[in-house]
Amino acid sequence: MIEIVAETPRTRTLLLDVPGWPGHRAGQHVDVRLTAEDGYQAERSYSIASPPEEPRLSLTVERLTDGEVSPYLSEVLHAGDTLELRGPIGGYFVWDIPAGGPLLLVGGGSGIVPLMAILRHRNAVLGTAKERHRLPARLLYSSRRWDEVIYRDELARLAEEDPSLEVRHTLTREQPEGWTGFRRRIDREMLEEVAWPASEQPRVFVCGPTPLVETVSTTLVDLGHQPALVKTERFGPTGGAI
Repeated sequence: MIEIVAETPRTRTLLLDVPGWPGHRAGQHVDVRLTAEDGYQAERSYSIASPPEEPRLSLTVERLTDGEVSPYLSEVLHAGDTLELRGPIGGYFVWDIPAGGPLLLVGGGSGIVPLMAILRHRNAVLGTAKERHRLPARLLYSSRRWDEVIYRDELARLAEEDPSLEVRHTLTREQPEGWTGFRRRIDREMLEEVAWPASEQPRVFVCGPTPLVETVSTTLVDLGHQPALVKTERFGPTGGAI
């Protein structure tokens, strides 16, 4: 463990030094195993937030009230502690530059984590505005409240520096004064406004709680997007509604 960074009141990013790490692809995850003194073990999967170009491995963990692993990772773990990891895992929900674009990323809550790895990978490899213009990206991100938006400042900075990246937020429960963005759960009308036309054949990645993922993926296919180009990754029941 190198460092712990607070992202939101409920979310922390763990910056890890992993000896012998073989490298990963943007969108993959790892399994984290905790072992208690009595031998009891608990294991959960966490998406990798860092791009393949980063020497450190980043995991962003949202604390779940009834969770076995996330409260320890987000509240008890300290810099210098060690973790047991297995990975990288997954070859379906991944993207790299040769896969092409344009990119449409849709996330809810901590479903932003693998999408952020994709954006960071794109940013790291495509070093100039001209190169990024050839692989434009759009992100639609659903959160309950403004203070729960993970990577909020970094997303704003990336969009400000890169005209070919569009970041749109929707806040479903509370909105700050003067809010001009969306203020509801993602629906067909919102996707029609934000998404690339199906004729552009965007590479689509959707990650978040199961209801959000099912709504978004089904709607996009109904709008004419090729099912094979719509990749999904979902949380279990504890993911909650976004």
